[in-house]
Amino acid sequence: MNPKTHREATTSGGTRRGRQGLTPRTVAVLVLAALVLVFVFENTQRTRIRLFVPLVTMPLWLALLGTGVIGALCGALLVSRRR
Repeated sequence: MNPKTHREATTSGGTRRGRQGLTPRTVAVLVLAALVLVFVFENTQRTRIRLFVPLVTMPLWLALLGTGVIGALCGALLVSRRR
């Protein structure tokens, strides 16, 4: 193998990335994903929610997820206006 092509193959980023193993970021994402799954499966009971006038019945996890998404969007709007 030509030394020049060997050096290019190892510094291209594609071959080294596969050998890094589990990074702290990957572990954190996996732990958070597991916690989300546990949360969803523990909160499957249906709940009644009043949305101004109508009374809606939905799974509790879906109601909490919707509330979280609305809160994240409000936070993103506030951060983008300050910049």
